[in-house]
Amino acid sequence: MEILKCEGVRKIYGSGGNQVTALAGIDLSVNKGEFVAILGASGSGKSTLLHILGSVDKPTDGKVIVDGTDLSRLNQTQAAIFRRRKVGLVYQFYNLIPTLTARKNILMPLSLDKKTPNQEYFDKVVKSLGIADKLDAMPNQLSGGQQQRVAIARSLIYRPALLLADEPTGNLDQKNSKEVIDMLKLSNRNLEQTILLITHDEKVAMEAERIITLEDGRIIGDERRKANAKHF
Repeated sequence: MEILKCEGVRKIYGSGGNQVTALAGIDLSVNKGEFVAILGASGSGKSTLLHILGSVDKPTDGKVIVDGTDLSRLNQTQAAIFRRRKVGLVYQFYNLIPTLTARKNILMPLSLDKKTPNQEYFDKVVKSLGIADKLDAMPNQLSGGQQQRVAIARSLIYRPALLLADEPTGNLDQKNSKEVIDMLKLSNRNLEQTILLITHDEKVAMEAERIITLEDGRIIGDERRKANAKHF
């Protein structure tokens, strides 16, 4: 089942002689449950693509459809609601609210909509991510790796159509980086979560089942790999 479709997506910044083409016609399809890495050097257009897929920005031309919704038809308020409910975002900086416990940080997207969490699903997420015993801790009482796990749990709590991870290991040491990638793989496998991992690191990209390579705003490679057989 197709969960994401991009058709001729272009993004141009500036005008006249100052124009910069960040994306030069992206055609992309991702099925539900895929774990895809989008690999590219700085300036390749991968962060621009992520912002468009997450409804943070709009393309200059082209169409993006996520879970049946044409993002170009959304106004600013609709885009914000769609992003909260349908797109999980994980960044290298955890963006946790320092005055809230881990539990309240995780539940924040639901709280904004005054929704009650599904306790069974909540328990499954925090147990899978290894933070069930950290729910009453404040962010400053957690390690970097634990904070990133809380951020991942927050991104999953609404059962989003897409989880977009933007360089999620960029602020972590090697040990914690491996743990976070393992957590994303676990979420993909156990929760059937569709994940797009944005990275400049080929070693990190190799952990995904599919690698899409960007260069100068164009897709220059789309490699499907065998699923990693590691079990957790």
